[in-house]
This record gives sequence, C-alpha cells and structure tokens, in this order.
Amino acid sequence: MRFIVTLERGEEGWIVAECPSIPGCVSQGKTEEEALENIKEAIALCLEVQAEERLPLTVRTYEVEVTV
Repeated sequence: MRFIVTLERGEEGWIVAECPSIPGCVSQGKTEEEALENIKEAIALCLEVQAEERLPLTVRTYEVEVTV
C-alpha cells in the first residue's frame, strides 16, 4: 500500500512525519530519511491495530483544486 505523508520540522529540530489518511499516525526522526523510515513502521503498526479492532483502515481523502 502507498500512503501520502507530510514532513515538517518540529519545535525542537526533529523532523515530524504524519500520515493524514490515518488519524493519529505520527512519528519523527533526526533526519528526513529517519523520519520516513519511522513513519513506515508507525503506519504498519497503526494498520495492524485497526485491523485487529475491526476499525476502518483509513480515512477517505480527496484532492481538490482551489483558485485564488
């Protein structure tokens, strides 16, 4: 499965990675590469827990165009 993730620098300098289609699925790393590896592991664990608890695996996301 492929997921979109976001990366942003946190207040203490760490790179925070989040998977918007799985609420609460967040990780971090000292570098972008580390944050990406860590979010992959977090996504796998989130999906495992959601499957065990018979919860929806992801939130539906859409791409929209906004003109300004």
